[in-house]
Amino acid sequence: MQTFELEFRGRKIIVENGRFAKQAHGSVLVRYGDTVVLTTSVVSENANLLSSFFPLTVLYQEKLYSVGKIPGGFIKREGRPSENATLAARMIDRPLRPLFDEKFRNEVQVVNTILSVDQDNSPEIAALFASSLATCISKIPFNGPVAGVKVGRVNGEFIINPTLEQSQNSDIDLTVAGTKDAINMVESSAKEVSEEIMLEALMFGHEAIKELIEFQEQIISEIGVPKMEYEVLEIDDELKQEVEKLAKERLDAALRIKDKQEKYTTINHIKEEIIEKYKIENENLKDEKLKELLTKIKLILEEVEYTIFRQIVVKEHTRTDGRAMNEIRPLSTDIDLLPRTHGSALFTRGQTQALSIVTLGALGEHQILDGLGIEDEKRFMLHYNFPSFSVGETGRYGAPGRREIGHGALGEKALLQVIPSEEEFPYTIRVVSEILESNGSSSQASICAGCMALMAAGVPIKAPVAGIAMGLITDGDDYTILTDIQGLEDHLGDMDFKVAGTKDGICALQMDIKIKGITKQILKEALEQAKIARMQILDVITSQISEPRKEVSEYAPKTMTFMINPNRIKEVIGKGGEMITKIILEASNVKSVTDVNAVKVDLEDDGRVIIYHSNKKIIETTAEMIKSVVREVEDGKIYTGKVVKVEDFGCFVELWPGCEGLVHVSHLAEERIEKPSDMVKVGDEIIVKSLGYDKKGRLNLSRKEALK
Repeated sequence: MQTFELEFRGRKIIVENGRFAKQAHGSVLVRYGDTVVLTTSVVSENANLLSSFFPLTVLYQEKLYSVGKIPGGFIKREGRPSENATLAARMIDRPLRPLFDEKFRNEVQVVNTILSVDQDNSPEIAALFASSLATCISKIPFNGPVAGVKVGRVNGEFIINPTLEQSQNSDIDLTVAGTKDAINMVESSAKEVSEEIMLEALMFGHEAIKELIEFQEQIISEIGVPKMEYEVLEIDDELKQEVEKLAKERLDAALRIKDKQEKYTTINHIKEEIIEKYKIENENLKDEKLKELLTKIKLILEEVEYTIFRQIVVKEHTRTDGRAMNEIRPLSTDIDLLPRTHGSALFTRGQTQALSIVTLGALGEHQILDGLGIEDEKRFMLHYNFPSFSVGETGRYGAPGRREIGHGALGEKALLQVIPSEEEFPYTIRVVSEILESNGSSSQASICAGCMALMAAGVPIKAPVAGIAMGLITDGDDYTILTDIQGLEDHLGDMDFKVAGTKDGICALQMDIKIKGITKQILKEALEQAKIARMQILDVITSQISEPRKEVSEYAPKTMTFMINPNRIKEVIGKGGEMITKIILEASNVKSVTDVNAVKVDLEDDGRVIIYHSNKKIIETTAEMIKSVVREVEDGKIYTGKVVKVEDFGCFVELWPGCEGLVHVSHLAEERIEKPSDMVKVGDEIIVKSLGYDKKGRLNLSRKEALK
């Protein structure tokens, strides 16, 4: 076993190799504070040279024992990855993937197993570091190392990998990754910070990344093994020139077609026609050889398309749909399309269209999180759905994939920054974004539609939010930044840089690139260009709906909030929930608390009572019943009560629901009474005076004193 240590910004990073998982091609155990991550990298011996993509799988396996939890549910073992685990796996995959040779086709699996979690030391950042290192020391060909850090900002000071307490006070939550030369992945949420501050935070993070990469390089030089030889699909120049001659002019014309479906159909038709030509001409070849030839033809056609596209943008300074480099596609908006939902809005940008729907619920309807973080619930959710029909295709329908989870999380980060607090707006809020049409930047369309739907639903957001996706096309040292990229510009371009925010600053940021990294100058220009576009979109949004509505929808639950003594909450609930059930059934006039018309009541530990129902009268009745239960009896005050029980020693009188006291036989009248039943019976209303509580907390009442 070999151990390596680095003192990194006041905390130790310890790397162990040669002790765990020794049969994996690369394996490291990384300790960062009390966070412990085991990462392995394994490569298949054989390559699928006819595959159209590089089969890289990055897994992030959360083990609940790492935070001392037993999984919920009946099975009591970890099941499908949590949303956080899926996002962490994506965050690691994104900076790693561009650093593999584009011709490499051997399958690679990087598995991160989270063994122990110290909340002050991010397991995701440790896993990214370990993923790079485990791959670099192995025989897997990889152009790393790569590393990442979190950047926070507290009281104007930037902090690398902030602690939990620092994160809670930070106005930036930035994850940035890169090589020693450039940044290649960004993920961030922020409380409306300026472009200048965000750029400064990115570069501050990159300086720390360089330290981590230097540490990795030292370890690699000591324990790294030679890289494996691997097969690639060799294509001779003669075949390249032949295919290029057939395709170049036709693909050039097709790429300039403005309509997406017509453009894609034409490009696909040209490719299919050329492939079919070679298939017919080489029918005599064996199946394997013919497949290999046709794969080469496909790859050449993709390269021709890629090259032409770059020349059009970078050399000719035009876009394939005729727009200027900083021009946004035509925008249109609409609200209140769905009458029975609590809020709805439609946002269309060119051939990208998002329909967002808002649903308001009781705080008790929050999402329960069974993960490694300290948070175990959340009251604001954004869910993103991307059906195949949105791009004119058939496809799989089922549980959301990594892409849908990632896009939803980005939209949620952006809008969360303007969501009112629980005290201001005591609702659970769910936004669902249905992508009806897509030609690039659907996640940002979701943010725009979601913002309008929230305002239409009467959610008092702090400010409208809009999002825009920027692109980058490079050709040698030349580059062009594009505003509002469409699908082809994303697919054939080098960068997808999404920026969302208000008029005052950035709320969320995400960047993925296909090249090794980008410079500070490119980042600066992209942020400046994105700000101009964001302001244009905000103008369109606010011309549709300028501010949140003052009232929620007639179909949304109304709410009432008041305080009670926290020590009396158990009385409102009652034994086994008997009292609160009784209140809900009587106030709502229903037979079951699960009835859709039943009033909802949230009882918070601090004594807050929040009541929800679409009918205000039912809310008021429920409130009165709860207040009756916790009403305090005043000593010496006279009340009218109802006899609920008669015993030999006296009778029990109910002053209001949940409040009973005893009138002792000696206090029923001035004269002596032999049997209480001679004077009162169950159901009688009598006046009584409060004599206060005895040492056992029992309320004593007197009819005799009241009569005086």
